[in-house]
Amino acid sequence: MRFNRMLLSATLVVVALVIQVTVLARLQLPGAVPDLMLLVVLALAFVYGHVGGALIGFFAGLLADLAPPADHAAGRYALVLCVIGYLAGLARPENGQLRSALGPMAVVVGAAVGSTLLYAGVGALVGDNAARHVGLGSLLFTAAVYDLLLAPFTVPLIMWLARRADNDPLSEAQSAGGGGDVAAGWLTTGTGLKIGSQRGGLRVKAARGRAARAGRIKGVKRL
Repeated sequence: MRFNRMLLSATLVVVALVIQVTVLARLQLPGAVPDLMLLVVLALAFVYGHVGGALIGFFAGLLADLAPPADHAAGRYALVLCVIGYLAGLARPENGQLRSALGPMAVVVGAAVGSTLLYAGVGALVGDNAARHVGLGSLLFTAAVYDLLLAPFTVPLIMWLARRADNDPLSEAQSAGGGGDVAAGWLTTGTGLKIGSQRGGLRVKAARGRAARAGRIKGVKRL
């Protein structure tokens, strides 16, 4: 199971990095760049917890630090994603019953703002003041907006894949006993669906159907 986690995490991080460098970084959007690497770390931290989130964040950030065309000190983004992954993992509900999408959305916004501030702060310590020339306020606003718009298309899918890789029963139908997780809350907010009650209703209907067929068969035999 741990091998599945490592393989899936490494694959998602590499794919996200390739998309980040070849597509998102070339969109020339005003302000910040949509941070797909950050969203991958957040989604995996929601499933694997704070320890897994910190480890995945560190190695993902280190890979981004070393991959061209990186122009900053190695380890800078690794520190940022390690801290963000750890904090996001702490937001993971222990019982997995978070149904609302507001929680994950708030975490995404907080992570986008926090990672930008932390990256700029670490940059100031090592003499990189590029954020001042671009405008820190503009970077914070655009980073939050871009990541929030991209998150619904990436975070639930990555969480579902992580559940599947762990053979977690929550990945099938988000459990029959009310044990939905963050991905379930993101995807089914406002629907009012209760999978457990639906299954119970189907069982009752099936039992009634069998009883009706049995009654018809007995009636035929008596004739």
